[in-house]
Amino acid sequence: MVSDLSFDLRRGETLCIAGESGSGKSITALSIMGLLPERMARVSGGEVLFQGRDLTKIREDELRRIRGGDIAMIFQEPMTSLNPVLTVGRQLREAIFAHQDVSRSKAEKIALAMLESVRLSEPRRRLRQYPHELSGGMRQRVMIAMALACNPKILIADEPTTALDVTIQAQILQLIRDLQRDFGTAVIMITHDMGVVAEMADRVIVMNNGRIVERGEVADVFERPSDPYTRRLLDAVPKLGAMTGLDSAPKGGSEAQPRVLEVEDLVVRFDLRGGLLNRVTSRVHAVEGVSLHLEPGETLGLVGESGCGKSTIGKALLNLVPWEGSIRVAGQHAGVGGAAMQKRLRRDMQMIFQDPYASLDPRMTVGDIVGEPLIIHGLAKGQDLKDRVASLFERVGLPAEAMIRHPHEFSGGQRQRICIARALALSPKVIIADESVSALDVSVQARVLDLLQELQEDLGLSYLFISHDMAVVEQISHRIAVMYLGQIVETGTRRQVFENPQHEYTQRLLKAVPIPDPKKRRAVFDVPAGEIPSPVLPLGQAVSRVRYTDVGERHLVADGLPG
Repeated sequence: MVSDLSFDLRRGETLCIAGESGSGKSITALSIMGLLPERMARVSGGEVLFQGRDLTKIREDELRRIRGGDIAMIFQEPMTSLNPVLTVGRQLREAIFAHQDVSRSKAEKIALAMLESVRLSEPRRRLRQYPHELSGGMRQRVMIAMALACNPKILIADEPTTALDVTIQAQILQLIRDLQRDFGTAVIMITHDMGVVAEMADRVIVMNNGRIVERGEVADVFERPSDPYTRRLLDAVPKLGAMTGLDSAPKGGSEAQPRVLEVEDLVVRFDLRGGLLNRVTSRVHAVEGVSLHLEPGETLGLVGESGCGKSTIGKALLNLVPWEGSIRVAGQHAGVGGAAMQKRLRRDMQMIFQDPYASLDPRMTVGDIVGEPLIIHGLAKGQDLKDRVASLFERVGLPAEAMIRHPHEFSGGQRQRICIARALALSPKVIIADESVSALDVSVQARVLDLLQELQEDLGLSYLFISHDMAVVEQISHRIAVMYLGQIVETGTRRQVFENPQHEYTQRLLKAVPIPDPKKRRAVFDVPAGEIPSPVLPLGQAVSRVRYTDVGERHLVADGLPG
């Protein structure tokens, strides 16, 4: 697990522990907090000294007072860290009551102030909501608010910004810096994002297989890494601007070929009910009048922050949510015709989901999972089915012998490869990749992106690549569409959008991306001011549609922001 690990932490300092999944980063944090799973792991040697006391030897009730009050932790997976049957407000109040002697009304004010500080839209409404009603990024902000509510002396942040958009990430990192400045809080930041390390760290520890392989001042580790593992880790990081000057035309595509996907004036709205009679009182305008297209062999990167409607577009294309407008897949209109027509359209368009483990049935072997689409569509059976599944496994770089294993026996990157194999089973024309590499380590992410590009060149696939990671989108995309509050605000080729961004929102997104170079560290993050806009409007109130200006060669820029 973890062996011979030693480090110290000074007041107001940020120590970053970097490394990939399985390196022992999170186990280190759980050991400090006394939260190791008792039967699976234990501290067998050494000590954890906090203000002169060894935390591994004090009573549980004493440790509980320190945990959350003096030492707080932001966990990596917010959904498993929040109680699903309690409202966000109640969970925040409980955290405050546990460590501060305040009244209920004072606790309410502190809870509201903390949600405002992490820039959660409609914070009063969020206090009354349950965790499942919030997006992943929103849940992570609730966890951060809970950890910061008691002004801890030490904050342990385990991948605190992995699920967050770049602008929200910048706000959270600024919030942590403000906490350090105002209260002298020391921070242990656990991350595989070397951009965050470069922005935040005073000192760095690099871990691999439970051991420290490198340590030092942040500038020394980045400029003169001595261990081969550290060098590989830094080399695998996607860097914004790495594609500058390179053309981004899809290979094999020609104007004579028909478009594989055409979307015109797509609208997705959800009604919200309330009041004594449970009537519709307001409406979520998730997607408002979006038009886009995909050429054969092309990748369109769809970027924007949580709640902008990116994933909703992906679901609408697969008919998983109600929608209005026009969607044509390989010339065929979606949403018309019977079940047989819809089934036929599904063969042409498949999806790779964000969480590979959640999208794989844990009771089935991975061979059965990959072969299931072929059975449903009546395309193969018997030995032919086995041969085709084995071929798909080899296609994505997995051995055919792995077909008899179950999802839990694979790493995160391998599970994502299984999801890609399943998506390829029906030989689709379009694959929708919804945050398909955001949860992966940088080296695994690089291998999966290489695989997607290799498959595109070999099979002529078209991708709708949905992501909030601007550096990844720049690396893989031919064209870019930037979304804000349900509408596209800028679209063009990769070079047009990344090298000459025209819309203020696109410029803000690019400016917020952390650069993995300590010499380019920002003294202050550019944090937007004012109320966060919401896609929820009262019934009958319309959304103003943006108009576009062509600034040259189909580089379309919206006039202002949607609202």
